[in-house]
Amino acid sequence: MTSSSSSTGRKLAAACAIAGLLALFGSLVVSSMPKGKPRQIDGYQPWSAETLAVAESLPIQNGGRIKPLATFAGFSMLASHGSRSMRVAGGDGKSLKLTPTAWLLDTLFRPKFAVQLPTFRIDNSAVLEAIAVPAAHKRDRYSYQELAPGLDKLMELARAYEPLPPKQRQPLQQQLLDLAYLVRDYERLLGQLDFVRTGVEIGSKEAGLERLGVSAVLEMAPKIRDDLTQAMKAGQDPTGPARYLYDETRRSAGPGQQGLEIFPPAAAGNLAWESPGLVILNVLNGEVTPPTQGLADVKTLERVTGALRTGEPEFLKELTALRDDLTRRANNRGEGRRVAMEVGYYRLDWFLTAFAVFFAASLCAMAMWLAGAGRAGRILARVTLALTLGGLLLCVTAITQRCLIMQRAPVGNLYDTIIFISAAMVLLALVLEAFFRRRFALGVAPIIGAVLVYLSRRFEMGDPNDHMDPLVAVLASNFWLTLHVITITLGYAAGLLAAFLATIYILMRGLRLDRDTPELRPALTRAVYGIVCLTLLLSLVGTVLGGIWANDSWGRFWGWDPKENGALLIVIWTLVILHARAGGLLREWGLHLATAFTACVIVFSWWHVNFLGVGLHNYGFTAGKEVVWAFYAGMLIVIVFGLISKNLERKA
Repeated sequence: MTSSSSSTGRKLAAACAIAGLLALFGSLVVSSMPKGKPRQIDGYQPWSAETLAVAESLPIQNGGRIKPLATFAGFSMLASHGSRSMRVAGGDGKSLKLTPTAWLLDTLFRPKFAVQLPTFRIDNSAVLEAIAVPAAHKRDRYSYQELAPGLDKLMELARAYEPLPPKQRQPLQQQLLDLAYLVRDYERLLGQLDFVRTGVEIGSKEAGLERLGVSAVLEMAPKIRDDLTQAMKAGQDPTGPARYLYDETRRSAGPGQQGLEIFPPAAAGNLAWESPGLVILNVLNGEVTPPTQGLADVKTLERVTGALRTGEPEFLKELTALRDDLTRRANNRGEGRRVAMEVGYYRLDWFLTAFAVFFAASLCAMAMWLAGAGRAGRILARVTLALTLGGLLLCVTAITQRCLIMQRAPVGNLYDTIIFISAAMVLLALVLEAFFRRRFALGVAPIIGAVLVYLSRRFEMGDPNDHMDPLVAVLASNFWLTLHVITITLGYAAGLLAAFLATIYILMRGLRLDRDTPELRPALTRAVYGIVCLTLLLSLVGTVLGGIWANDSWGRFWGWDPKENGALLIVIWTLVILHARAGGLLREWGLHLATAFTACVIVFSWWHVNFLGVGLHNYGFTAGKEVVWAFYAGMLIVIVFGLISKNLERKA
């Protein structure tokens, strides 16, 4: 093959790589965009930026930790809507972009607008058919109001499917069950402040009905309890005004009992914050919450909700007072001190910015490869390096902030591992570039960063839970576990980088793209061999540390747990590669083909064992099996291509 044809092949490969990157970017953008025109909401007025800023920083307790309201809103909206933004058309017909906090404020304080918002993403029209709701053409988001006619049927089906083991449910049954859970949680939010809007009715239709605020009834709570107690002591049926007020107040508190936990308890030893409904019940029953504090909290919510009738400026004033009071009470308990940091973390969206920077660096890397060793190539190499370092710095900053917010090590769940491995692989690639200076490691570093950050965002969309929530005690407090997880995850990063470089070698040599750069093959081979050695070291040390943790936590060093077996497979496979290489059984082709298969071994240990549903310390993740099998298939295709190319090269 001539140098000209080799150059043409490189250009074709670069064009394919650029097309793949553009497809990746387009997928990220399109996947979060709703179909059809923005939903028209007559009379809708957006919240002011000042109101949203105050609401974002309201401290609440959710998922076992204190977090800003914005975090809860973001994951709630992501779970139901499939995105952290929502497009609607306001009263003037202009398109508006709603943030999660704006959506949640509507749900809590403006339910007449909230029920019209396209809150629920439904991708399968069969779900709508099953509950007898007409499917709208070219639309995948539906409002609570549109689903309302089918909600009784939905809940009936959910009750029928819920007893089935998850593995026995059909996809449609699981989708209906998931929708029912989302609707139930949404209804709880909608009804969170119903007690403020409805109050307690007294009197009769004949004599005329009068509404009392819940706070007014709570002020009478001691007398109501005394009247009921006296009636029961006298052996009388405790009916009458006291019983009526008691029952009606309990009813009004019902929707808020399982709502947002926004009130820090006065007792220092009580770790659980209280929802508005629970505060009402506690004051009414004379239980945990001090009556004066509980009554003040209920009055505060009544003032905040009532202020909205006057106008948003008055609402903002009362909301700010509520935020400041809750923040002060949380700080007095030593809680919520990282709420402001978390608001900034999600507002800046470090990883989306990192993806954009890595994406730009990847395009520069392709151009650098095409430009060759000339002046243009050197300039593009510097630009690629600067952008890649920028993307890496963004990832490291984000991971550091997450550690400060979580108060734990950077790796604790699958989402953590993706972002940690992405940063680690980019860093290892840049270190490799510093040793070899052949630009192949520099070229792959931003591509790795872009792909893995993209996967982290896709994972978050598929598993819309707050991944900064506390771990179970055995995973959160053990020194040996922290060392084990970080070390083994670095081993994953090193092994995947080696497999990625081996894949480049196989494709490059199989497609004859390196004829005018003969020094590239041995450099790649040395790099892959060195990283396989590093993979063995990290995986072996990480596995031993895992055994020490297991012995400390469970009283045994090794138990043939799926996660343990997966780690052992990496150690055994890398040992096989290195021994076969040292013994002359694997030469250049063999080393790279075997290293490419390492990616399958690592993905099995990292991800696939979680699908088995057994083991003492897997992450319990069950979605995304199709992606893993597609990855296996892709790597096997590369290996088969390499074997065919090796045989053809031998015969030539």
